[in-house]
Amino acid sequence: MSREREEGPDDPLMSTGVFARRARLSMKALRLYDRQGLLRPARVDPVSGYRRYLEGQLATARTVVLLRRPDMPLAEVAKVLAVPGPAGAELVAAHWEAVERRVAAQREPAAHLRGRLSGEEGNARMDEVREREVPEQVVLTEQRHVRVEELPGWIGAATKRLCGAAQAYGGPAGPVFVVYHGEVNEDGDGPVEICLPVAAGDDVEGDAAVRREPAHREAYVRLTKAQVEFPQILSAYDAVVQWAAARGRTCTGAGREVCFADWDGAGPADEVCDVAFPVD
Repeated sequence: MSREREEGPDDPLMSTGVFARRARLSMKALRLYDRQGLLRPARVDPVSGYRRYLEGQLATARTVVLLRRPDMPLAEVAKVLAVPGPAGAELVAAHWEAVERRVAAQREPAAHLRGRLSGEEGNARMDEVREREVPEQVVLTEQRHVRVEELPGWIGAATKRLCGAAQAYGGPAGPVFVVYHGEVNEDGDGPVEICLPVAAGDDVEGDAAVRREPAHREAYVRLTKAQVEFPQILSAYDAVVQWAAARGRTCTGAGREVCFADWDGAGPADEVCDVAFPVD
């Protein structure tokens, strides 16, 4: 069955070969875009199947070429072509923002691997270690053995539960921190303890979900959201331990992650978390 569009003196028909050359597209790409409904021929001979395109379709063809350069999937290309200009521009902007987020998330693992292979990573991280005093805190806690692939989901769910329970203890009084009492990786499952400081006073003794976190001095490295990804986050733990050893200091407690920012609202380059150890 033929598919035809009006041909006029200012919009002549071209053979597939001429159209492909002028659009900078291969014949294979033209056939693909025809099947996908992105760029259909203006006329198809019902007997020979010979396809011809209007010169005016070159603008659409070049738009498709440009959209494909940032690896936009064909389904998204179709959506851009199907809407008016400003709406299409918004779709392009959304696609590129997603690409940039993906690249930013991949940048840190690549830097982590490069540092490990070159032997430079540990020294770079050690230069970022800082110290602070942490006062005694009353904390609500939840503890569990958990595998690394389960960890993000459990941390999010447990944090919500603790924030809900905190209202009975005067509300949250500080950022959530996650204490790793054992290794969490492909072979280890902790245990892991989530702690939420609350404003409660002396009337909480005996509650199994509450304990007192003693005052201590803490050495820590601050990380962006992208740097928190496993396994590159391990370099921060290594850096604090190496920093302490280089100064004759001792890590007196388990390593922890102090989560001080809104994770969901943060971008890859935003600071969200401290990797810390109590030190003498």
